[in-house]
Amino acid sequence: MKLRFQLYPKQLAFIQSDAFETMYGGAAGGGKSFVQIVDALVYALKYPGSKQLALRNSFPELRRSLILTSLELYPREIGTYNQSAHLWEFKNGSRLEFGYIANDKDVSNYMSAEYDVIRFDEATHFSDYQYTYMLSRIRGANNFPKRVKASTNPGNQGHAFFKERFVDLGAPMQKYEFESGSRIFIPAKVSDNIFLLDKDPDYIRRLKNLDEDTQRALLDGDWDVFSGQYFKEFRRERHVVRPFDVSGPGWRHYVAIDYGLDMLAALWIAVDAEDYAVVYREVCEPNLIIDRAAARILRAMTDKERDSITEWFAPRDLWNRRQETGVSFADRFADCGIYLSKVSNPREMGWLEVKRRLTPAPDAFGGQRPKLQIFDTCKELIRCLPALQHDEKHVNDCATEPHDITHAPDALRYFCDGRPLPATLPVERDEFDKGYEEEMRDVFGY
Repeated sequence: MKLRFQLYPKQLAFIQSDAFETMYGGAAGGGKSFVQIVDALVYALKYPGSKQLALRNSFPELRRSLILTSLELYPREIGTYNQSAHLWEFKNGSRLEFGYIANDKDVSNYMSAEYDVIRFDEATHFSDYQYTYMLSRIRGANNFPKRVKASTNPGNQGHAFFKERFVDLGAPMQKYEFESGSRIFIPAKVSDNIFLLDKDPDYIRRLKNLDEDTQRALLDGDWDVFSGQYFKEFRRERHVVRPFDVSGPGWRHYVAIDYGLDMLAALWIAVDAEDYAVVYREVCEPNLIIDRAAARILRAMTDKERDSITEWFAPRDLWNRRQETGVSFADRFADCGIYLSKVSNPREMGWLEVKRRLTPAPDAFGGQRPKLQIFDTCKELIRCLPALQHDEKHVNDCATEPHDITHAPDALRYFCDGRPLPATLPVERDEFDKGYEEEMRDVFGY
């Protein structure tokens, strides 16, 4: 018996992925539940006696999506569905179980279970604890490939976790290796689903009736937008760029530092003559005393680079003198060869200046370009900046929690607070336009 399903390239890539963890996600209408069910069938038939678990956040959601889709697609010649057990039993001995996890306590229902593949449909509805715990249930005394297959839209409680775990790894469609296993992110857009658009050509038009943020999430599959986001100006495709040379005379260089015992965040920023800034390097490391923090910063540069730094920006609290010693953190940095400049503007002013730089403005070529871009090697800043949320009590400020995402953005704020000067282009002189000293040298021969 031959089974035929219409699949577009992204769906096929999801099925063919050999990574331990694969996440397929983005826009609504990407055919995510459909491909989960097709992939589950392919695996069940390929590996007789295999065990799979497909999860949703609640049973009603499970029934409406995965179970209903499987009943529509799976021919009865290959197996039977046990309605009371929510279980497909295939004639070759393979099993596909449907389950749900509504809260962290529900993981205990799977404490002694073993699966070859676990599938998370609408993965961002699960917490990081629920997801990582269930990974421990992937085991078995067989040689079947062990897999985690996740599909989801942006948003919900697990947004930040899954974004960091998959989207922020680097380039999509590329497998990354870790000690715990490999991961890959396969982005999904509505435009990829040619079969949906053929059957329902007005689907995109209906999505465009939604507000801009929801459109970005559900239409474009944009992971850098969510409710309560502070920097809605941020667009990965606009603000993140590949590294290029910023060492020439047309750039002025700065370093901005956020320091605490919990985390050092240092950003290197270059500014050109038109006041366009680019963050070209970062150092973000925890648990460094000042001596080690300073050494780490200096080690990231050559001697020539150190001499090119125009100014080192830092927050004013680094000038607070320690009660026990009478010495400030700024003094300690100076002892290590880093002479900081105090930034003292209110938080809100700094954040608004960051917003200004992120907002595209007309450039000299008639286009639109933001005054701030970030090298794609600065992964911590790229991860944290779009994750900042509004402070519910102060409309112009951003929240200080979760604290671990504030350090690199704070360093960027100090740079903007410092009002950095643009670069000064070298004056091009005509070869016949000699200065006074040169003319005297020619006349008197000295």
